[in-house]
Amino acid sequence: MKILVTGGSGLLGSEVLRCSNGIQIFRNSHEQNKFIIPSEATNATVIHCAAKVGGINANTNYVAEFFDDNMHANMNMLNECRERNLKLLSVLSTCVYPDAPYVKYPLTEEQLHMGPPHRSNFGYAYAKRMLDVQSRAYRQQHGCNFITVIPNNLYGINDNYDIENGHVIPSLIRKFHEAKLAGKESVEVWGSGRPLREFTFARDAAKIILWLAENYDGEEPVNIGNTEQISIGELARLIAEIVEFDGKIEFNTSKPEGQYQKPSSNAKLLSLGWKGEYTPLREGLSETIEHFQKVYPAVRGITMIS
Repeated sequence: MKILVTGGSGLLGSEVLRCSNGIQIFRNSHEQNKFIIPSEATNATVIHCAAKVGGINANTNYVAEFFDDNMHANMNMLNECRERNLKLLSVLSTCVYPDAPYVKYPLTEEQLHMGPPHRSNFGYAYAKRMLDVQSRAYRQQHGCNFITVIPNNLYGINDNYDIENGHVIPSLIRKFHEAKLAGKESVEVWGSGRPLREFTFARDAAKIILWLAENYDGEEPVNIGNTEQISIGELARLIAEIVEFDGKIEFNTSKPEGQYQKPSSNAKLLSLGWKGEYTPLREGLSETIEHFQKVYPAVRGITMIS
């Protein structure tokens, strides 16, 4: 199977490239929402991982940018694949699902459009949700083989460690690591620590995506994430333990913490015949932290000032 990948320098896209020996599709530097697909790309499958992403702070402060940039990039990608008659697998996120009052847990694919997403990231969530709508519309009118997958919270060795705008795991890894280096006595964690989240090692998601690219051609999206939940507080303590930070963890309840939970079901993935296993959280975190500590400060999201 010939694979082309958007977002190949990101967390998920880089793992898809490593697992598939695929080719990255680069954005045109003059038109940031356009991708360059090689002219010789025929009978290929495009894995669309590229997206403007961030944590709760970035989603709140740049809500319009998150909507605009993702909508423009997605529309460009779908049109490119339609014109070239390429199979397209697009990556969504569990944040696209409606908030608690509109759904029943665990989140199943048929509930995707049953209500609005959580207000903390509605710009990004609606842009990603429209990617599913666009894919179905192109399938219906143009006969395109466009499919979508829904991972939950991803983490791994090529994450973005920007503390202000990054996701929770890379932000916590950096906070605890730098606090340990500086000999600090405490680390602040946003929120109460009570919200629950599911986390999937990016390499696992990449392997599932490649399996689905070969084995699935359906219209409906497929949840692909690890379904084990952990509280943010437990997560923070686990990361502190692996980093070997011995100080105090202080939860700042004045800061936002997003949805309380959004557990997902991977029953459809299992019914399609996927028989793989997810990397246990401690194991995945240990590999991620070991790599971070080895290459620090040369990681995404850190700008060193001389």
